[in-house]
Amino acid sequence: MTSTGRPALVEVTGVEKRFGTTRALRGVDLSIGAGQCLGLVGRNGAGKSTLVSILSGLSEPDAGTVRFDGAPAPRVGDIQRWREWIATVFQHSMIVPHLSVAENVFLGASPHGATPGLVSWAAMRRRTRDIMREWGFDIAPQTPCRELSVEQLQVVEIVRALARGARCVLLDEPTAALERQAVVRLFDRVRQLTEAGVAVLYISHHLEEVFEICQDVAVLRDGELVLAAPTASLGKDDLVAAMVGEVRTPAPPTSVAITEAGTPGTPHDTPSPGESATAASVSTSANTPPGDVVLAVDGLTSDSARGRLSGVSLRVRAGEVVGVTGLLSAGVATLARVVAGAEASTGGVVTLRGRRVPPGRRAAAQRAGIGYIPEDRRAEGFVAQLGVAENITMTITRQLADRLGVLRPRARAAAAAPLASALSLVSSGPGQPVGELSGGNQQKVTVARTLAHHPSLIVAITPTRGVDVASKELLLRSLADVAEESGAGVLLCTDELSDLVICDRVVVFVRGEVFTEFSRPPFDRDELIRATEGLTNPAEGANPAEEAAQ
Repeated sequence: MTSTGRPALVEVTGVEKRFGTTRALRGVDLSIGAGQCLGLVGRNGAGKSTLVSILSGLSEPDAGTVRFDGAPAPRVGDIQRWREWIATVFQHSMIVPHLSVAENVFLGASPHGATPGLVSWAAMRRRTRDIMREWGFDIAPQTPCRELSVEQLQVVEIVRALARGARCVLLDEPTAALERQAVVRLFDRVRQLTEAGVAVLYISHHLEEVFEICQDVAVLRDGELVLAAPTASLGKDDLVAAMVGEVRTPAPPTSVAITEAGTPGTPHDTPSPGESATAASVSTSANTPPGDVVLAVDGLTSDSARGRLSGVSLRVRAGEVVGVTGLLSAGVATLARVVAGAEASTGGVVTLRGRRVPPGRRAAAQRAGIGYIPEDRRAEGFVAQLGVAENITMTITRQLADRLGVLRPRARAAAAAPLASALSLVSSGPGQPVGELSGGNQQKVTVARTLAHHPSLIVAITPTRGVDVASKELLLRSLADVAEESGAGVLLCTDELSDLVICDRVVVFVRGEVFTEFSRPPFDRDELIRATEGLTNPAEGANPAEEAAQ
């Protein structure tokens, strides 16, 4: 039985897992019932990924048992039998882009025709189409997956789970790359699954999502299950306290918060779910007058697949944190990548402290003084095979080398240690490969590497994505502190509204253009959302593009 009285469809009992001297899981007992949506939350490194790996049949516990509907789980490695019970939709897509939708749905389990050993492509497409229709999805089976959006790829992974007859679906950070309307549609699909008797384990760092979609929630901390209860019986602060192992108190009135509608300019004692630990705790440099212009963007245009830009102009001053937000396709990430030199524009000029930055040349942008925290940390943020210290000091190797050009490990470790400590980076030591760290600690490495070379401008794309509540606070505070203490400008491009708490100004993009600007923190959450949807009209007589460019 589950903790809420449902018959257990999936049950783990006394599960232990070690990696060397690290105890990743410590006697975890957890159960999920048919038709139940159970939220699983915890800080980075709490053991969530290890538990998912065990439940997915990818790794074997050192102790304890896994049972499906009361019977022992198949042996580890028998993936086909595991997928009859559990299918996992991982945070990073497992779709093969050059295959069609139908081929991905039945990858490894292709239906055969009358001739043994020959795949029936017609049957594959027909069965994919039938499942899509049954569940109300609308994606053509023959479509190449490289042509699909992130949301559609997620649908394909869910359909793949349903095609195998899985009775439990594990969703690992499913909204990490979805815009807000896509999140609403995902929630509808989750409800559809549970109403049909499918069990769902929903893993997320967004506490507001857990309260909205999950009937029950479980909290892991340092490998232990410390809380399991119905969400209706808990408050957001209860979850945060269970996750961090301490009582959190409201911030002093000087903090800046993203307010709810109807109370503009007044920080809440209890911000909305998913925002509190950051919004209530991170102070900003809002009271420090900004200095000279650090970044000038003039007439920037781009036809990027990430989102176009159409004549964008804006300014960031020394010591100022400027937020840019909008829907996923609004061009926010494109702006950040172009400014950081990660991709070229089709027109316009980017200047740093009065000097033009060559377009599409990341190395040149870094030499000019632009630090970059990318959206995809795995692809651009670190080298997985290299150690923590090597990654953090990658941007300052010349400064650390001796007169003969030799760079010693001890020098790397000494330079990396203060940044790792400031960000509470958890690792077994400076030589541990970053690929072995949890997602949140990988992000801390990426941020530390950016801060190491003391840039004049930091460009960050959703720096807290996939990061737990307490770590989010640390990362945001580090950016705010750099702006205040060193006078660097920060261009914070994000669709996470809670990130905007550290900003002095927020510029909203709609369809690749500056739509409006919010210049007086604290910022009203509902007004921000309306603006990103293009629903809030700019102030009468004001030109938002001109305001952003001043």
